[in-house]
Amino acid sequence: MKVMLRNTPKGLSAYIPKKDLEEPVVEVEKEGMWGGSIKMKNGWVLVLPDMPAETKLPITVNARKIGDDEE
Repeated sequence: MKVMLRNTPKGLSAYIPKKDLEEPVVEVEKEGMWGGSIKMKNGWVLVLPDMPAETKLPITVNARKIGDDEE
């Protein structure tokens, strides 16, 4: 699914346009974020693609949702 990641005054945020859903990111698996998973405040876990550590935000990427209610 397409996910836009951006920095906000409150921290990292993920927006899913298809669901018109924006949630803060509450947990990041890897320090550089890329190639690991992130957990959103609503409980969704998204696996992000491998990208260079210096990748600038905001950016839209293809991420994969994992968990019991995968789409």
